[in-house]
Formats: sequence, C-alpha cells, structure tokens
Amino acid sequence: MTKVLVDACGWIAVIEGGLNIDHSMSEVIGNFEPVLLQKVLKELERLQSHTNTALLLDLLISRSEIIDGPEEAKHPDDQLVIVSSLENWPVLTVDKRLKQRLIEMNCSYIEVMSGQNLRLVSL
Repeated sequence: MTKVLVDACGWIAVIEGGLNIDHSMSEVIGNFEPVLLQKVLKELERLQSHTNTALLLDLLISRSEIIDGPEEAKHPDDQLVIVSSLENWPVLTVDKRLKQRLIEMNCSYIEVMSGQNLRLVSL
C-alpha cells in the first residue's frame, strides 16, 4: 500500500472535481493510504469554516494517518516537501509552487488534471 501525503489544495481539487478518490487513485498508484499532516488538517478545517462547500473532512480524517510534521518547518508546504523527500511518499497537490519545489527535491506528486483525472509525476 502506497502512502500519499495530502495537500489542502489537492484535496479541495478532488472534491470540487467530484472524483471518486479510491477509483482515481487505484488507476494511478493502486491501493493507498492518505497521510495528513497536522498543519494541513488545520488549514483544511480553517477553509471549511469559511465555505459552504462540503470538503468531506470526516471522510478524509477517518481514512488518513495523521502525523505531526517536522518542527523545524513552520509552513505546511515546507513540511510536505521534507516528509515527501524523507519517506519517498508522493504529494497530492495542484499547487504550482509546491510542485516545483517537489521536482527540485526529486519528489513525486499526484495532480488533478482538468478536474477529472489524477496523474502521477514521478522523478
């Protein structure tokens, strides 16, 4: 089973695209376990409180391994890059800057394409 770090904007893109996360991920990487950093969870909770769109956080939380990110990194993106590079886990994201940083660190990411498909970019 492949662990996948979830970025807030990646999760939102999956929800807004109406993707069946299990089916879409299975086509890209097979069985997976979402990993949610505490800072990303806080970011999603903050976003949920400011929108009427259901972000299905209960579903994500119930299926995810929730971990603390490295203390030396204060920003969620910094933590995602560090954990991805240490553990060799791809990051689900649509954030262009984060994807560029992951590329620079030889890390993989999974992106939502045209709101309907996922694509693994592996280096």
